[in-house]
Amino acid sequence: MASLSIIGAGTWGIALANMLADSGHDVTVWSAIGDEIDYIAQYHKHPKLKDVAISTKLSLTKDLREAIEGKDIIVMAVPSVFVRSTAKQVGEFIKEDQIIVDVAKGIEPVTLMTMSEVIHEEINKIKPFDYGQLIALSGPTHAEEVSIGLPSTIVSAGVNIENAKFVQEVFSAPYMRVYTNDDIRGTEICGALKNIVALAAGIAHGLGYGDNATAALVTRGIHEITTLGLAMGCSIHTFYGLAGIGDLVVTCTSRHSRNNQCGTLIGQGYDVETAKKKVGMVVEGISALEAADALRIKYHVEMPIMRSVFNIINFSMPPAEEVKRLYARQHKSEEPFDVLMTIYDNPDVTKEHHGMKRVITYGTFDMLHYGHINLLRRAKALGDYLIVALSTDEFATLVKHKHCYFNYNERKSLLEAMRYVDLVIPEENWEQKMTDCKEYHIDILVMGDDWKGKFDYLKDQGVEVIYVPRTPEISTTKIKADLHSE
Repeated sequence: MASLSIIGAGTWGIALANMLADSGHDVTVWSAIGDEIDYIAQYHKHPKLKDVAISTKLSLTKDLREAIEGKDIIVMAVPSVFVRSTAKQVGEFIKEDQIIVDVAKGIEPVTLMTMSEVIHEEINKIKPFDYGQLIALSGPTHAEEVSIGLPSTIVSAGVNIENAKFVQEVFSAPYMRVYTNDDIRGTEICGALKNIVALAAGIAHGLGYGDNATAALVTRGIHEITTLGLAMGCSIHTFYGLAGIGDLVVTCTSRHSRNNQCGTLIGQGYDVETAKKKVGMVVEGISALEAADALRIKYHVEMPIMRSVFNIINFSMPPAEEVKRLYARQHKSEEPFDVLMTIYDNPDVTKEHHGMKRVITYGTFDMLHYGHINLLRRAKALGDYLIVALSTDEFATLVKHKHCYFNYNERKSLLEAMRYVDLVIPEENWEQKMTDCKEYHIDILVMGDDWKGKFDYLKDQGVEVIYVPRTPEISTTKIKADLHSE
């Protein structure tokens, strides 16, 4: 039997408290809102779970010190907007051997931290606290169903897998199956961003769209979440597990989903504030929008669904117009994502930590030809995300002494149209390679073998340097010479 405290008396906190108490654990519930504790103590009910009888085995307290001292596990079950302030209070009483389980789902807008990172930072301001003592508990689990004992599954994620396994044992119940995962960041990214996709699914429902639209949003939504997560160094397997696709499906389709409910109201024409009031609980997807958009920009990833929801919520863009914009985008293929999955499943090319492998190459790429394409294809095959540093017009002319047929913007557009290229940045001087490798977290530099040995100094920075053979029968210089001779 374990001793736990639930910090926060919302629906999810109470559902977990009920389940844990019924499993024979010693459970205490604390809330910063005294009236919540008084209501539960008097009626053994929760105002938003009126059909659920709250276990009489629970202890209730308004004293945070009493809630924390002597407990094996502290469960942070407050809304994401209150996690930092609550963590600051918890830090006064927490001990280094206690485990903190976070069940809040969100990303802090200013710092772009996950909830476990926020908790860790606040406690460390007061005393040293090992990040391995933090566990994220996330998955397809609506409080309304867990509170009445309907079968559910969830993931216990943490960098200390032994602590994750301990939480797995404690939270397992006849109707709750718990899995473990060491990718705590990926688990939390899933938990935060799936709420935004659920808003989109609700908006589509409110506009009168059917199951086809919901299926499309779930499928392309997990693609967007995974793309960002991989850019942040998370494991692809997390996104296709319970914390990823599992939680996304239930949040996009369930009548219990407050994000879905809020989106439906917005799709029906209600303004955002009115929709939030009608839902009557915190809509975490709206809270996560600013951080999601900032992460999209920071990691240079395309997230059109998230961006459309951002435009609707923050800029009052008409939902139907955003749908038209989404459908009018450039046509694309699903193939690059299939290739990405293959790479991650291949132990010969993946990193030990499952993080995204980033590759960079440099060049002028004037009059793009199949020799260039061969180089870019080889470079992309060595990793998951390919950055091309493209010589600016000034650098090409004044330093490289090359006179380009196409200007920088034209050459950049040609490269961006290639499926192998994920990002194009300007190359302005010879010396920027070291800075680029650090700023973009580069794992591999790829260059033609005519540069062999020139950039080996980057190996001291932890960058693998690979020189690939050029396609012998083709070059831009040869093309220009052949055209001139004709």
